[in-house]
Amino acid sequence: MEQLAAKTEIAVAEKKYSLMTFVFFCSGLFIVSALFSTIPLSPVFMGEFQLTAETAALATSICSFCYALGTVFFAPLSDRYGRKRVILFGLFALTVISPLIGFLKSYEAILLLRGIQGFVAASFAPTALTFITELYPPNKRVTAIGFISAGFLMAGIIGQVYSSVINDFLGWKYVFYMLGLVYLVIAIGFNAVIPRGTLPASGEKRSVLGAFTIVLSQHFFLFCYFITILLLLSFVGTYTTLENYLRDIYTLEAPQILLVRSAGIIGMLLAPFGGRLASRFGTFPLMRAGLAAAAIGLFCIGISGNIVVMTVMSVVFTAGISVTVPSLVSLLGQFGGREKASAMSLYSFFLFIGSTLGPVLAVFFMKTGSYVLAFEVIAALLAIGFFVTFPLAKQAAERSEGSF
Repeated sequence: MEQLAAKTEIAVAEKKYSLMTFVFFCSGLFIVSALFSTIPLSPVFMGEFQLTAETAALATSICSFCYALGTVFFAPLSDRYGRKRVILFGLFALTVISPLIGFLKSYEAILLLRGIQGFVAASFAPTALTFITELYPPNKRVTAIGFISAGFLMAGIIGQVYSSVINDFLGWKYVFYMLGLVYLVIAIGFNAVIPRGTLPASGEKRSVLGAFTIVLSQHFFLFCYFITILLLLSFVGTYTTLENYLRDIYTLEAPQILLVRSAGIIGMLLAPFGGRLASRFGTFPLMRAGLAAAAIGLFCIGISGNIVVMTVMSVVFTAGISVTVPSLVSLLGQFGGREKASAMSLYSFFLFIGSTLGPVLAVFFMKTGSYVLAFEVIAALLAIGFFVTFPLAKQAAERSEGSF
């Protein structure tokens, strides 16, 4: 009888953690999707507001930059007021802010609210990553982080697909109206499913600036963050370039571009298994394989001249990015030491600094008329990231021998 009760308790616990993981995954997917939702809207904004390509790209860049700033603002707030409370604040704020963007008649006002939207959206990622390490037992933690990382990555494509579909059928304003409704539903679900957690003891609260300074003074973290910047820089830069490349050079229509863009989701399916793959093959071999695959995929996109090859290589590219992200998160969690929460916050910060730079870099090369050059330069940056993993591995070995 006792064995049956114990098995029942384990089964209930399994269902509870599975449901929590699903809620975290959906929250990350839809919150981060807002950042990428304006990539397909750039041509729409250019036509409606009479903008240049550089100005239209600001709707994505400003949102990403403000998101990056928000990651270092909300993490210490969650230490003081609680993880769940901060995440719910962000969700309810997004419920109000997102629909307002659709009512605006001025592009300058849209940029202002996109900045606020990005800043508030940052309440989720670093807080959730730290929250998971507190809520989940060690044997479930890696899988949960893998799923939430998958949500963040899939948002890069899902956000674009969602935006393209809604814009084609209803118009760009409804992209933001419907996001507000989605955030309300997620907020209600998050509040119902996710437990409150515990506040850190007062003695555990440390100077935020001091913790960030400690992290940024160490070569291990600097190497990690260099690679971190490259991930979303390459991702956003690639899809910003690809959108224009397929439209201008291959004269594809919106539904055809949508199909090419959507293919990348297949590569994202590896992200939840990043933890298991790292356990089997090793964190650094997996990270190198991911960066190499992303660089090769992107290089082939640039030189192929064939839409089928480009579509297949986009899957290779996204698969490479997908396995690199959980590898980095795992490294920061393993070697973060007392500064783990600060290291995670800075990880989110630098990740979206890369997202900010991606469209800027893409537009710079598109202005020269060389789309191929844009793909190859980004591929070269990923190749540099591959070589950075070697001194990073040396730093990790030194930290494992010492007391970090």
